[in-house]
Amino acid sequence: MSAPILRVEALSKRFRGLLAIADVSFAVEPGSITSVIGPNGAGKSTLFNLVTGYLAPTAGTVSFKERTITGLATNRIAELGVSRAFQIARPFRDLSVAENVRIGALFGKAGARDVARTTRDALDLAGIAHLAEEPASVLTVGQLRHLEVARAIATRADLLLADEPCAGLNPTETAAMIDVLRRIRTSGVTVVLVEHDMPSVMEVSDRVLVLDAGRLIADGAPAEVSKNPQVIAAYLGTPD
Repeated sequence: MSAPILRVEALSKRFRGLLAIADVSFAVEPGSITSVIGPNGAGKSTLFNLVTGYLAPTAGTVSFKERTITGLATNRIAELGVSRAFQIARPFRDLSVAENVRIGALFGKAGARDVARTTRDALDLAGIAHLAEEPASVLTVGQLRHLEVARAIATRADLLLADEPCAGLNPTETAAMIDVLRRIRTSGVTVVLVEHDMPSVMEVSDRVLVLDAGRLIADGAPAEVSKNPQVIAAYLGTPD
């Protein structure tokens, strides 16, 4: 088996008296889609912030491709090949869709880059090539989600962390986003996503991690996790 692309070991984060992440450990295999689920306040966003360098852990380590990235600045982590798509897209509204994606292509992973080709590829993967010349200001919520993913992919990331890409989308838009995530994985990018839409999680994920009150309470295949009594009690709800 290949080495994990992402390894989190004994990770903890304390905000004064609150232990937001408590001794969390897991590894993500390259070429997979892993979902992180849990109730509101479970620590999902904090976990993403720790992995991407927005927060420094109180204890523990984060490794990307067997290199410790704990404590690195966000731009250094991006230069290594880790990118994040945020739940709330904040594009440059006066620029076109293509120009927004091109900005991502100018930065991100270190090394040689073909900005024009990277921009085209990211637009295609995200399913918004037909919107390339439209101003970002006219996009719908669903289209903005695709733009946010395209900008993240344009950094030439090897690992994409997507924060609730399906939140607020209708069933048609959700299905389109699932297709995008699958295409991204097929292109060679490993995906870790935080998501509340359980049908989407069960459909797209190879593996599911469940957080509750900052602790990892389950880790396994979607069908396995959905039957876990702890998960049912903490997140999915008690069955009738």
